[in-house]
Amino acid sequence: MQFLGEAISLVVAVSWTVTALCADKASHRLGSMPANVLRLSLAIVFLALLLWITVGRPYPVYADGKAWLWLSLSALVGYVFGDWCLFNCYLSIGARFGQLLMTLAPPMAAVAGWALLGESLSWKSLLAMAVTLTGIAISILSRGDGHKMKLTLPLKGILLGIGAGTGQGVGLVLSKIGLAHYAEAIPADAPAAMSVMLPFSSTMIRAIVGSIGFLLLMAFQKDLPRLKSAVRDRRGMRDVLMMTLFGPVIGVSLSLMAVKYTSAGIASTLMALTPVLILIPYALIYKQRIRLREILGIAVSMLGVAMFFLL
Repeated sequence: MQFLGEAISLVVAVSWTVTALCADKASHRLGSMPANVLRLSLAIVFLALLLWITVGRPYPVYADGKAWLWLSLSALVGYVFGDWCLFNCYLSIGARFGQLLMTLAPPMAAVAGWALLGESLSWKSLLAMAVTLTGIAISILSRGDGHKMKLTLPLKGILLGIGAGTGQGVGLVLSKIGLAHYAEAIPADAPAAMSVMLPFSSTMIRAIVGSIGFLLLMAFQKDLPRLKSAVRDRRGMRDVLMMTLFGPVIGVSLSLMAVKYTSAGIASTLMALTPVLILIPYALIYKQRIRLREILGIAVSMLGVAMFFLL
């Protein structure tokens, strides 16, 4: 079917938009850390069932020490640090601007790939970074008194958004290293489905380590009672269930399928449309006005993201 990969990529972008909206609501209702613990715990259950059905084992079979090490580091950077920043960013400036700042992930991944893997950082990548940063600047800066530029959003929320984009970008590179070690550890007589399920098995390792990390943080802050009350909150748990289904389960599954039917560049660009798709539903839900400057900023930022994958 023509354009099947592109259609699936758009569905992924919609799925991640639903995830962002539900994460915004869950963060405000339950708190950022309880929402993350519950999300990752549910993801572990779903992934265990998926692995049990496909490869016959409900756990990350064949993963060796190196795979666990790098994927654990990825979880600590991407989930514990990155998602902690993201969910608290939602509390400060909302999912609309939080997703805009997440367009920093590709530039951060490019820098991390250069530093950790020795990947080349071409002038095209540097230009794409500059365009992405320009788009973000257009959205969050305005002229104040005396024609000086001022922030239109709280500095705390912006810094949290930058931390979220950095965590996701660096975590992605660490995941890439972990996936490579995991692939090497799989024996030749492993079930054929294991090659397809490798990303899901790796995601389960990251979810296990991430949930433990958040639990330790909550225990250190003596905040575990909030987790008990969060579980009893039906509306909050509904949002957690939705963001788990549309994120790690549906979103990841379809993203892997998308790259089978179209180029990785086109798929990545279309899947990164969440900051655009979230504009109208977020404005309707929270009765916020969308400014022309914000639309322009998002458009420029998305152009920068596209340049990373298509140039």
